[in-house]
Amino acid sequence: MELYVADAFTTTRFSGNQAGVALLGEGDFPEERLMRALAGELKHSETAFVRQTGEKSFHIRYFTPAEEVDLCGHATIAAFTVLRDTGAIAPGDYALHTRSGDLEIGVGADAVWMDMAAPKDGRGFSEEEQAELYAAYGLTLADRPEGLEAQAVSTGLMDILLPVKDLEALDRAAQNEAEVTRLSQHYDVVGVHMFCPHTLGAAAHCRNFAPLYAIPEEAATGTSNGALTYYLYRRGLIRAGADNRFVQGEKMGKPSEILSRIIEDENGVKIRVGGRALLTLKCQLLG
Repeated sequence: MELYVADAFTTTRFSGNQAGVALLGEGDFPEERLMRALAGELKHSETAFVRQTGEKSFHIRYFTPAEEVDLCGHATIAAFTVLRDTGAIAPGDYALHTRSGDLEIGVGADAVWMDMAAPKDGRGFSEEEQAELYAAYGLTLADRPEGLEAQAVSTGLMDILLPVKDLEALDRAAQNEAEVTRLSQHYDVVGVHMFCPHTLGAAAHCRNFAPLYAIPEEAATGTSNGALTYYLYRRGLIRAGADNRFVQGEKMGKPSEILSRIIEDENGVKIRVGGRALLTLKCQLLG
């Protein structure tokens, strides 16, 4: 088994969001215990285990150091970058099977684009519940922008999207990990994606928190920004057909750039998330 680490959603080494990538070729997935142990050994938020199922098709399973998750955007970008840059595949279109569904992947010469799962709104939150969410970050409802409220949204993983009114509030937010873990369990979500919309040069600046899955903060999250794309689209803040740029990871010293597109057709809307990545480490599992 060949193991790699790639920096996703960046072109600068040791920036962006690191993901482990394990290439299995056409072999079977290892035991879950081993995959979880490898994810813990690599110590990145997610590790993608990549199995080729056909000439143009793959199956990926994603593990955090704590458990398996249905989908991971940055690990998908990392995985297909590794496949391309090691010569396993050429640029083109590929089919990907995940626990979140079957997706189309577009591999370009310098970027990878992936379909998100079908977008769906989750629950909304009362004023009291929103106050509790903001308080978990040392914020209050006064830090909420006018006309926007917290909303659970999924494009593969259900997150709470939590808007703040300015970059100062985004930077000031200080997570109470125990409380956010409790709230994530209570609302059955992966975590909280905090964002400040309409920032200079970007659709939003963001921070992402998933302590329930042993991820206190994450530098770049494809699925969460896919959900945010849908949230902003539904409120008329971005339009179909445009490329959107989300900036994340600055607070962690790992600035990342996540791109998204929303496509309208007769079946509704489809969201794609994209970005660039580069390989940083390669190793071999012994034994």
